[in-house]
Amino acid sequence: MHDERTPTLPLLPLTSGVVLPGMVFTLALETDEARGALEAAASSEGRFVIVPKVDGRFATVGVIAEVVEHGDIPGGLQAAVVRGLERAVLGGAVPGTGRGLWVEVEPVVEEAAGERAEELAREYRAVLENILESRGAGRLAARLRDLADPGRVADVAGYSPDLTDTQKVEILECLDVTARLELVLGWAREVLADLTLRERIRSDVEEGMERTQREFLLRRQLDAIRKELGELDGEDQGDDITGRLAGRDLPEPVRTAVERELAKLERTSEQNPEHGWIRTWLETVADLPWGVTSEDRLDVAEAASILDQDHDGLEDVKERIVEHLAVRALRARRGLAPVQGRGAGAILALVGPPGVGKTSLGESVARALGRSFVRVSLGGVRDEAEIRGHRRTYVGAQPGRLVRALREAGTMNPVILLDEVDKLGSDFRGDPAAALLEVLDPAQNHTFRDHYLEVELDLSDVLFLATANVLETVPGPLLDRMEVIRIDGYTETEKVAIARHHLLARQAARAGLVDGELEVTDDALAAIVADHTREAGVRALERELGRLTRKVATRIASGAETAPVTVGADDVTPWLGRPRFFFEAGDRTAVPGVATGLAVTGSGGDVLFVEATVLDGPGGLTLTGQLGDVMKESAEIALSYVRSHAEALGVDAGVLAGSHVHLHVPAGAVPKDGPSAGVTMASALVSLLTGRHVRPSVGMTGEVTLQGRVLPIGGLKQKVLAAHRAGLTEVVLPARNGPDLEDVPEAVREAMTFHLATDVTEVLAAALAPAEPAGAVAVAA
Repeated sequence: MHDERTPTLPLLPLTSGVVLPGMVFTLALETDEARGALEAAASSEGRFVIVPKVDGRFATVGVIAEVVEHGDIPGGLQAAVVRGLERAVLGGAVPGTGRGLWVEVEPVVEEAAGERAEELAREYRAVLENILESRGAGRLAARLRDLADPGRVADVAGYSPDLTDTQKVEILECLDVTARLELVLGWAREVLADLTLRERIRSDVEEGMERTQREFLLRRQLDAIRKELGELDGEDQGDDITGRLAGRDLPEPVRTAVERELAKLERTSEQNPEHGWIRTWLETVADLPWGVTSEDRLDVAEAASILDQDHDGLEDVKERIVEHLAVRALRARRGLAPVQGRGAGAILALVGPPGVGKTSLGESVARALGRSFVRVSLGGVRDEAEIRGHRRTYVGAQPGRLVRALREAGTMNPVILLDEVDKLGSDFRGDPAAALLEVLDPAQNHTFRDHYLEVELDLSDVLFLATANVLETVPGPLLDRMEVIRIDGYTETEKVAIARHHLLARQAARAGLVDGELEVTDDALAAIVADHTREAGVRALERELGRLTRKVATRIASGAETAPVTVGADDVTPWLGRPRFFFEAGDRTAVPGVATGLAVTGSGGDVLFVEATVLDGPGGLTLTGQLGDVMKESAEIALSYVRSHAEALGVDAGVLAGSHVHLHVPAGAVPKDGPSAGVTMASALVSLLTGRHVRPSVGMTGEVTLQGRVLPIGGLKQKVLAAHRAGLTEVVLPARNGPDLEDVPEAVREAMTFHLATDVTEVLAAALAPAEPAGAVAVAA
C-alpha cells in the first residue's frame, strides 16, 4: 500500500545502473543534474529520489535515498556514498529550492509478509548461496542469512551481475513482495542451472585431462620397468611409429616432412582430432616400401620360357618384354647401373578385344621379371582423387590407388596393371585420365606427388601395363605416352593349343576331375572352337569347356559313365548340343545383291553382309541397319560411282534412273560406322544390277572414292582373323595394306588367298562370279 504522506524531494536521474532499497553504493557526481540534486538534498534532510532511465524511458517507481557521506575522488570529481531506503511512486514536478528538479513522491509501505513470501524468501536465499559458493564467495553467502525481511531479500538482486538493467527496473516497479520474490527466484534458478552446466563441463574436461596425464605417466613408467627387466623386444619397438619410420630408407625431402609431422604430433593432444590425422599420415608413409626393390630376373632365356609357358601366341608382347630384360641384363653384364630417374620407366598399352589374355599377361610378365604384381581397375572411375589421392583437409582422406598399389606390392618397382584404361569417366570431380598423364609419362613420373602424401614418389622403376579394348575413347595426350601393342586375337590353331595347355586342365580341376578321368581330342577341341564359339579371345571357349567338364563330372558322379571319358569330334554335339555357328556366306551370297564385308568391333573382327535391292519408283537411296554418318556417306559414294560408271560396269543405266535403291546391313540392333564398307556396298550394287552373285568364299574391305579408287583401312589383322574364323578363304584388300599382312599369323596367311586391289574394278573381278548366260537382266529389273 502507499503512504498517506506526499513529500517533495529532489530528483536524480540515473542513466547507468539501477538502485534498489537496502543497497549502499558510491555515486559519481559527473553531471549538473547530479550535483544539483545533491545540493538540494541538503534542504530535505539529506534525502532525494533516484530514478533509473533505461532505453530512453524513466521508471515509474524510484528509490528514496539518503547521503551517507560525500567528498572528492581522484581526478577532481565529486562523489557521494548513498543508501537506498524505500520505494516511492513518482508524482508531478513542483518548484523547489536549489538547482535540482523537485518532484512529488508517494512512499510505498510494504505489507506484512505472508507464509508464501517467507517460503519464497528461504528458497531464494538457498539458491543465492549456491550461486555465491560456486563463484567462491562463501562469505557473502553467510551474510544473506542475516536478512529476515522477505522484501529486502528480494531486493538483494540489485547487486547481481547476471541481471540486466531492464530486469532490475522490473524488480523495482514490482510493489508486491510475493510477486517480486517469484520473479527474482525464477531468474536465479536459470543462473544456477547455467553455472551448474558450466561446472559439469569444466569438471569433465579436467577429469579427462587428468586421466590422459595419468595414463601417459603410467605408460612411461611401464616402459621404464620393462626396459629394466629386458622385456622390451623388437616387436614392441616396431609398433612404435617413430621406430618404424626410423627403419625406413627415406629420401631426404620425405624425411624432412616426416620429422616435421612428428614434431607436430608431439605438440598435439590425443583429444585433438588432428592427432589422429597426423598419425594416420605417418603410418601411411611408414607402410610404403621406401628403398625396397625386387631384383629383376636377368636370365633372358628363362624369362622367355616363363612367358611361353603361361601364354600361347602373343609374340609381339613377349618380344617387347624380352627386349626390356635383355637391356637390363646387358647393362648389368657390362657393369653399368640400371637406368633410373627421368625417362627410365616403361609404359606399355595392351590393346585388343575381350578375352585375349591382356590381364593375365600382366601377371605372367611380373612372374617373368621376378617382380610383384598389382592390378588397378580403372573401369568406371570418375574421380581424379582415385589417382592422386584426397587432400588431407577432407574427413576420411586417403592416398590414391597408385600409392595403395605400392603399399600392397611391398616394393618400389612392381608391375602395375592399369586395367580398362579406355573406360575411364569424367565429371564435376575431375578427369582421372588427365591425372594419369603425369603417372604414365616417363619424363615426369620420377617426381609423382600424391595429394594426400604431398611428398615426391619415384615411379620410374615401375613397369606400367595398361589394357584397353579400343583406342578411340583414350585421350590423345594419354595415348601418346604409351607404347601400344595390339593383341588382335587368336587363330583356330592357337585356340586349340590354349585349350589343351591351359583352359581344359583348369576347368577339369574346378569340376573335381583328376588327371586321366577326361580326355578331349584335338579334333573335338577344334569342333568346339569352330561350331560353338566365334570370338577373338578364348573366354567363351573356356565357358564351353567348363560346361563339358561339369557334364562329365555329373555323369561320373551319378554312375552313368566310368572314367576315363573320351570326347571326340563326333561326341561334341551329344555333350554340348547342336552347333551354334555355321558358315553363312554360302547361303547369304547365293543370290545377287549380297556381299560379304569385314569390320572391327569392340569384341574384335567380325563379318557383316551388305544387301542391296531396287524398287520401282522415283530415284533415291534408303539405308537401314543403324548406320553411322560415315557409313551412310560411303553408301552414297558407292551408288554415285556405280551410276557414273554404269556402262563400264555392264549395268543398265535405265534401270538405275527409274528405280529406288535400298541398302541394308543386317544385325539392325547393332550400331555400325566407318568407311571400310565402301567396296562391299559397291560390289553388292553391281552384283544386283548385273545378276552376278558374289563368290561365297570371298570377303572384302576397303574405302572407295568417287573415281573408284580403293583406299587403305585399319584393323587389317583383326578383319583377316575374323574372315578365317568365318570360313572364308579369300579376302580382297586395298593394295596399300599389303605390307600389313606381315602381322597376320603365318598359318592364316598360308590358308587364305589375298587379292590386293587399287580400283573397284579389280575388287569386282576377284569377288563376282562369272556372268550367267541368261537371266541377268531379269534379275536386275
